[in-house]
Amino acid sequence: MYNPSHFQIDDPATLQALIQAHPLGCLVTQSGAGLDANHLPFELLQDEGGPLRLIAHVARSNPVWQQVRDGGQVLVSFRAEQAYVSPSWYPSKHETHEQVPTWNYRVVHAHGRIGVRDDEKFVRAVVGRLTRRHEALNNAQAPWKMSDAPPDYLQRMLGAIVGLEIDVERLEGKFKLSQNKQERDRLGAAQALDELGHAAIARSMRQP
Repeated sequence: MYNPSHFQIDDPATLQALIQAHPLGCLVTQSGAGLDANHLPFELLQDEGGPLRLIAHVARSNPVWQQVRDGGQVLVSFRAEQAYVSPSWYPSKHETHEQVPTWNYRVVHAHGRIGVRDDEKFVRAVVGRLTRRHEALNNAQAPWKMSDAPPDYLQRMLGAIVGLEIDVERLEGKFKLSQNKQERDRLGAAQALDELGHAAIARSMRQP
């Protein structure tokens, strides 16, 4: 990823926080069939003293789990808020007219090595973690639990998925938030984005 120094983010806690807040990642793999991309919800885990891991699951009918090689290198891209930025929002544009449009965004790339986990214990744990977390966040009044489903139905559903586990070797962050602009231009663009309803990226742009 092209990543100029003024956009580069290296703090591990900041990068992990983006993944936790935006867990739908784009898994990019390469095999004899060529490049493939799958959009999957991930859980980021780290045992004490162990490596960072990303866990997920795919449908058994998805060929990706048979195409990847255990230990093969993969990339998972996580994207947070993003928005188009008009040069008209920069105060300096109205003085010099020397500005052009751009796009602001926050992304994290996780580089690592993938393993296929085709066993019920693993996929049950993956589904359990995902549902507990996201039901608590989005359905606190009546959270769904795996035990709500009939055991035979749940068994069939778990048999229809395959687990994936990625040992993360490197996290790379790019937060493109107009840091290369004058402060008045950056804040002017943030104000315009706020007025258009892009509150999240406007807030990120205002942070020093």
